[in-house]
Amino acid sequence: MNDHDEFDDEAPDLTAAQLRALSPLDWARYGAQRIAYVRPVLLDGQPAVAIHAADGTPIGAAPTMDLAAAAIRQHGMGPALVH
Repeated sequence: MNDHDEFDDEAPDLTAAQLRALSPLDWARYGAQRIAYVRPVLLDGQPAVAIHAADGTPIGAAPTMDLAAAAIRQHGMGPALVH
C-alpha cells in the first residue's frame, strides 16, 4: 500500500503483514482513526499502559494492558502493541 491511495472510513481491514508494510504516510492516513497503540510506561512511578492514536497523539492511559485494549475496542478502534 505504498501508492498513497486515499483511505476513508470504509477502508478494508488489513492483515498484520499489510499493516507492517504501510509507509509512514499511509499508516497515519489509515490508522489515525482506526488503530491505537499501547506501550508500557511509568506513570507517577507506577507501571501503566499509555494509549496513543496511530499518529502518535496521546489519548489515554490504563493500569493494565488488558484494560487498555478493552478501552480501545470500546471506542471502535483496534489495539496494537509497541515495544
